Amino acid sequence: MEDLQRRKRPLETYLPDAIGDGGAHTLRVATSSGMTSLYRPDPNRLRLFNGFTEWGRIREEIPIATRRLDDVEEVTAFDLLKIDIQGAELMVFQGAPQKLAEAVAIHTEVSFVPLYEDQPVFGDVDQELRRQGFIPHAFAAVKRWPIAPVVFGGDFRRAQHQLLEADVVYVRDVGHSESMTDEQLKQLALVANHVYGSTDLAHHCLSALATRNAAAPDAPNRYLTMLS
Repeated sequence: MEDLQRRKRPLETYLPDAIGDGGAHTLRVATSSGMTSLYRPDPNRLRLFNGFTEWGRIREEIPIATRRLDDVEEVTAFDLLKIDIQGAELMVFQGAPQKLAEAVAIHTEVSFVPLYEDQPVFGDVDQELRRQGFIPHAFAAVKRWPIAPVVFGGDFRRAQHQLLEADVVYVRDVGHSESMTDEQLKQLALVANHVYGSTDLAHHCLSALATRNAAAPDAPNRYLTMLS
């Protein structure tokens, strides 16, 4: 599969400004850097979970301007977008239909229980990404958290069942691979194999390429043999 690879500069090397919906916002800097967000923390939801009231306490509010990802000329084509910006992921997706049209995978954080006021949740993100031609492929990580004040085994972070957040990998809808270019199929095969270890997805992409005569007829089987 090495012949399918192409060089691309990391996306983060292109981003001197805040990415969002192109509007003016307030960056709310929290006690924990992982809680800093364009959204205001919801005190009721923070109290629901051990530790979050202190982590989500706002230390500073900074006015910032944002740019739509589609308007950032320095960002050229990319295959995989990994994003975790504390609730503002949806506004980035909505402001990037042109660039995401070329992408083959998105690795995003989603929230099941919003910790911020008016924060989009999993269903909102899922609906938007499906609208743009992506489907869920994998849960890369799932975060559960104990509901306060219960503590399990003396560890206030140890959860039982309550879902909080997850990292979800979306991929271009391979159920309609005819709508994908040869290059997209090649890059999705690479991402599937090298980033996520998704053998079946990589094999599907190679099979689609072989059907188009864009890969050797035996490429799918050689790939499986190589892994065995």
